[in-house]
Amino acid sequence: MKQETRDWYDTPLYYDIIYDADTREEAALLEHVFARHATPGNTRRMLEPACGSGRLVIEMARRGWSVSGFDGSAKMLGFARERLAKAKLNARLWEGWMQSFEVPTHDEARWSPAFRRPGRSAGSKSFLYEDSDACARTNEHSGTAGLDRLKAGLQRASSAQSSVEVPASASQAARSESSFDLIHCLINTFRYLLTEADAVSFLQRVSAALRPGGLFVLGLHLTDYERTSCEHERWVMDRKGVHVVCNTRTWPADRRRRIEKLRTRLVITHKGRTHRQETVWDYRTYDAAQLKRLLRTAAPELEVIACHDFTYDPAATRNLDNEYSHLVVTLRKKK
Repeated sequence: MKQETRDWYDTPLYYDIIYDADTREEAALLEHVFARHATPGNTRRMLEPACGSGRLVIEMARRGWSVSGFDGSAKMLGFARERLAKAKLNARLWEGWMQSFEVPTHDEARWSPAFRRPGRSAGSKSFLYEDSDACARTNEHSGTAGLDRLKAGLQRASSAQSSVEVPASASQAARSESSFDLIHCLINTFRYLLTEADAVSFLQRVSAALRPGGLFVLGLHLTDYERTSCEHERWVMDRKGVHVVCNTRTWPADRRRRIEKLRTRLVITHKGRTHRQETVWDYRTYDAAQLKRLLRTAAPELEVIACHDFTYDPAATRNLDNEYSHLVVTLRKKK
């Protein structure tokens, strides 16, 4: 069986199938912490950096939120827009990178192609279920092209930052038309930011886009620097005849470089055909002390007010320490 090396963000359907199982629980936790910890306001505006396939964009829109989101992958955004159109829901989506994002004004949104109502013209490619096997057929000799594009985009966004201070254009995100009540970044997406400068820039931009009393919810795995063996996880999911097996392998962290290597292998079966694809990338590492120090120095106006874990059980609260590695941290912007 042939195995491709490619970025799984180029195959959004498979990504969406793997992660969709927790969508309702994640959304329920977001609404729980918002109701419990946010300072009351008159709006329910939400921003999701690195929104990917749009699963939480769609779920939160269903729950009545005014949703905005951005991602660095055009294919992921195309998939999200199609799902929004299929569900007859609206959200404001644009292409952008975590460490350099700016929130467009509504006037900009009205004229930007990235904000056109989701849908497709005749003859355009669909990213939804009826084209699921197309993901396996296209670009079979792409090698790591998709992953290289992702890395190149991150590097371009990073090199555009002359300092870790938020420029005036980013600070404009605090205007009423783009000030959010809730911003969230779950399932380790934050750890794609491989430098301190990028992490600081992202957190400062999040803070600038958040209204006083609003919440930022951050989900990530803390690193056990004492671990010397590899870790493995496996998921098996199905959707409308598409069967996906996901195996991940995580190597011990390089403490000096603050890097942890991860490999994901997918085995996809659809319409009697099976193929494999593999993605390898790096995460930045954090233990509890490193995360606390970053939050304290990058955005001291964001205070930690609650911690949960990846069961997304509102009743299961945690401490921000190294006793449990899978944390969902809720921060509130001071008034």
